[in-house]
Amino acid sequence: MLRKFSNSRTLEDNIKLGALTAFSGGMVNVASLLIFFSFSSNVTGHYAILASEIVKGNLYQTGIVFAWIFLFFFGSFLSNLIVIHLSKINTYLAHSLPLILEIICLMSVGIYGQFFYMETLFETEIMLGIMLFAMGLQNGLTASISNFAVKTTHLTGTTTDLGILFSMFTKKEYRENKELRGKAKLLSTIAIAYLGGAIISGFLYFYTGFQVFYIVSVFLTIVISYDLYKIRLERFMSIRNRKNAIKVYKETKTVHPAFNLNSFTERKERMKEETA
Repeated sequence: MLRKFSNSRTLEDNIKLGALTAFSGGMVNVASLLIFFSFSSNVTGHYAILASEIVKGNLYQTGIVFAWIFLFFFGSFLSNLIVIHLSKINTYLAHSLPLILEIICLMSVGIYGQFFYMETLFETEIMLGIMLFAMGLQNGLTASISNFAVKTTHLTGTTTDLGILFSMFTKKEYRENKELRGKAKLLSTIAIAYLGGAIISGFLYFYTGFQVFYIVSVFLTIVISYDLYKIRLERFMSIRNRKNAIKVYKETKTVHPAFNLNSFTERKERMKEETA
């Protein structure tokens, strides 16, 4: 899921990546809504709030909301920065590092919320900013490595694209287009996974509280570990095949042509007689 980049990715790679990260995005967004009464996986609503606070003249709230938007932007910026600068060194590391940073952010929110949270406004604003930064990291990564085909922290564009695609499928020529069917499958998977993660997160929150962020981190760890397992498995198989090839080469015996000394001597004597 994480090793391939841009146009080298297959539809299956994008579906796996989209399903797991959309599931975690839905979990984070609903957990944020239930705990902090605010969305954290997108900034569409925050732009409206920013405009409202500017009109009201609330400078402090304007600064806070602007900081939230900037953190989402900076998360996406940092994620793509890591990808484009580290991909030539190690593609897997470049693609997994943003998710590792996201896990650190979510674990920090979970630990602080479980043991230290006093439910003050300032604490809420800080933790919401951390989650927005984490979602920016995730959305920037999935969009960057999939050539903007996968975005998993919000469904506005996904729902719009699905509406357009399904309207196109009313014509047979578009229904038979393999690329369009694949895109519809990808977007439908993302939407279903996001909704599933949101529903499960809502149920889990009432039993686990802030520990729901630990569960989200587990799903992101699965995304990272899947490719690490594939890399190690391929490396193991390559080494084993190389050893088998060397073993077969050593066991192969070189066959030399038979040499008949008597036949050579008779031919030599015959040549002498003919010369004489």
